[in-house]
Amino acid sequence: MQADDRLAAIQARIARAAKLARRDAADVTLIAVSKTHAADAIEPLLAAGHRDFGENRVQEAQTKWPALQERYPEARLHLIGQLQSNKAADAVAMADAIHAVDRLSLVTALAKAMDAQDRRPACFLQVNIGEEPQKGGCAITELPALLAAARDADLPLAGLMCLPPAGVEPAPYFGLLGKLARDHGIAGLSMGMSDDFETAVMIGATHVRIGSALFGDRPPVRTPTGFRKRA
Repeated sequence: MQADDRLAAIQARIARAAKLARRDAADVTLIAVSKTHAADAIEPLLAAGHRDFGENRVQEAQTKWPALQERYPEARLHLIGQLQSNKAADAVAMADAIHAVDRLSLVTALAKAMDAQDRRPACFLQVNIGEEPQKGGCAITELPALLAAARDADLPLAGLMCLPPAGVEPAPYFGLLGKLARDHGIAGLSMGMSDDFETAVMIGATHVRIGSALFGDRPPVRTPTGFRKRA
């Protein structure tokens, strides 16, 4: 299946889910997660008219996106992975949105970088919705303090973001993130990936992050004993 066909298929599924939820599909931003994929795999989606893309790592994004954005200046880059505070300035310089703001030190670093560069990418606060120690995101109980700090720092808050636990029904976790957003007067919800984005749309996602359904499996990882499939 060609890139434009895959894109159209995903857009149709988003539209069906939105219709079931009596929502406007135009209110859902499809972020094509292009992490680990080379520029030549990304360009067909750009040529098909798609403009929102997600990368996990600043360093990887820096190798691909300056050249791509020269050819497609309307392309919008979303940083969706964990962000080190010492990469805040680089993130602010290149991203249109940052989806994993999860701690006070990062809020401080981003605010400083935004003031210095006079550039203000949208920010989503990541919540560890499943209380999983191996995942990023602030604890649910710490969200009010993180929100207050972000507002005090005048970060442009766009919403909340989460990654529900793998292998279980995601709907309760999406519902909880939606309740937290409503309780705190926040509109955006960055939630839903290739396996569960329709559920996320029906529960209120404003941004869905889809990689494998658009690009196929990510390239294998080179190891000392050969290659293995990425998780």
